[in-house]
Amino acid sequence: MKEQIIPIFYACDDAFVKFTIVSMHSLIRNASKEYQYVIHILHTEISEQMKDTVLRLACENVEIRFIDVTEYLQSISDKLPLRDYYSKTTYYRLFIAEMFPQYSKALYLDSDTVIRGDVSKLYLTEIGDAYLGACHEQVMVQSREFGNYVEKVVGVSRYNFFNAGLMLINCEQFRLHFVLDKFIDYLHYYNFVVTQDEDYLNLICKDHVYWLDQRWNTETFGVIPHPPEQAEMIHYIMTNKPWHYEGCILGDIFWEYARETEVYEELLSIRRNYSDEEKERDAASSDRLTQIAIDETNREDNFLNRINRDKRDKDRVEILHKIDQFELEGRFDEDVENDPPGRMLMPDEIEYVRKTRAEKLKTKFAFKMAHKFIDELVEDRKFIIKEIKGVEHFKNLECGAVITCNHFNAFDSFAIQMAYEAADQPDRNFWRVIREGNYTSFPGFYGFLMRHCNTLPLSSNAVTMKKFFRGISELLENGDYVLFYPEQSMWWNYRKPKPLKRGAYQCAARSGAPILPCFITMKDSDVMGEDGFFVQEYTIHISPPIFPEPDLPVRKQAELMMYKNYEDWKEIYETEYHIPLSYTTREDCMSQLEGFVKKEEPSDTSE
Repeated sequence: MKEQIIPIFYACDDAFVKFTIVSMHSLIRNASKEYQYVIHILHTEISEQMKDTVLRLACENVEIRFIDVTEYLQSISDKLPLRDYYSKTTYYRLFIAEMFPQYSKALYLDSDTVIRGDVSKLYLTEIGDAYLGACHEQVMVQSREFGNYVEKVVGVSRYNFFNAGLMLINCEQFRLHFVLDKFIDYLHYYNFVVTQDEDYLNLICKDHVYWLDQRWNTETFGVIPHPPEQAEMIHYIMTNKPWHYEGCILGDIFWEYARETEVYEELLSIRRNYSDEEKERDAASSDRLTQIAIDETNREDNFLNRINRDKRDKDRVEILHKIDQFELEGRFDEDVENDPPGRMLMPDEIEYVRKTRAEKLKTKFAFKMAHKFIDELVEDRKFIIKEIKGVEHFKNLECGAVITCNHFNAFDSFAIQMAYEAADQPDRNFWRVIREGNYTSFPGFYGFLMRHCNTLPLSSNAVTMKKFFRGISELLENGDYVLFYPEQSMWWNYRKPKPLKRGAYQCAARSGAPILPCFITMKDSDVMGEDGFFVQEYTIHISPPIFPEPDLPVRKQAELMMYKNYEDWKEIYETEYHIPLSYTTREDCMSQLEGFVKKEEPSDTSE
């Protein structure tokens, strides 16, 4: 028998422990016998009689411990604003990492569950540096009222809100990132009244969740997203309790396990005696909770509105509101931030490729300054590259390429620069296409970098643009890389891929060069920026190159590469964020999205 101990936690009181017994019995019956399990029951008051009943579930590889948390709660009581917060057993799961420093990882389960899978497989899931592993909360996904609530009050996407009834807790990360302290701080700041501690946990752990197979938290609500017989754990949420109602969703599975316990007759008695008045109270409670979610969403002083008002830079908040409006109106190719007024770049002001000796010296100096600037940002954790995936696609290319990237930050081109440098190809240069005004009119230090860090400015002058296209072709033929932003616009911290413009793909097709798609995903770090928003951690995804098809007309080649690029970004987005890609754009403003959201192949048009 393996010596590894798997720690499992429940939290309950004397009234609810009988349901815990059914859950524990199902867990023990289906768990691998190759491991030792220590089941901890966190409580403040459970009768000795019920303890004896529970302890009879113990067996050779299962130890059961009752942990009275009264003393611990008293030790932190001065930190908590209201006694109610620590008298409810639902909050005890927040204390596990601090109370049990010997554990690096722990499994928490709600008592209203039946476990059909082998929890050792779940526990041994490698979740990396995520704060916890959990499953998507189907109430938020499937209910408009609750989905709106978590997005407009808690500030978490309805598709990335987890149910806290099953959590694989990374205790080391909980301690390292002071999750309990953050919870207490938020308690003093705002009282979440819908899902309470689940709201706080989702707020604190946003972007730091490892998404477990949904079958490990099969909620008895709405449409079950997988065949019910595949459920590894069934979670009888809200008022869907088989010990209260006959015909409850998947209730027969609960009774299959309950029948094998000492509390079976008591549970049957509870169901027989559950009155019409209590059932009416359940219905009213469900309606009331929905109304509370609606009221909180509409509150001018709700949590997210208060944070935006009190702690966040007003300009940044306005930009986010503007992004929401632009997405609604389908204005994807428009910038949401105002660049300095620009002037036209004339053809005699720029030589795209053949630089003079003086210009080469300025470029060398500019890169040295830029590196120093970025190195300082990295050191201060104001610019965080978490991971570069697919750098081999840089290394394996034997020709020049057009690099495409999503555009969400003024410094995101430096992230691609770092990916290029990680590929270690000193004989091939990296160039970036920039806006005309950024080249002609940007002032000071940033303006110097704009003009001299291997930049290729666009122009509103037709003759200058001819020089631009000739320069692009020459660079690609020389084997260099040219970074384009085919979305055309920059939206600050916007995570979705936007509709693409054809220009970058036309340049690639004319030169017979491939597209090297790069998509940067981001998540909140634990570093708070000066603007009141968390600094983002970037992961750079470099995909396999998309080659042109020379037998087709140039325009058709460009359309096909553009389509494939968008589909690649879409797949990365949905895989990394666990969110289906969709837009809020009104139907009367959908022109920008045609050919993308409808998944239509590009039209077979000729040059």
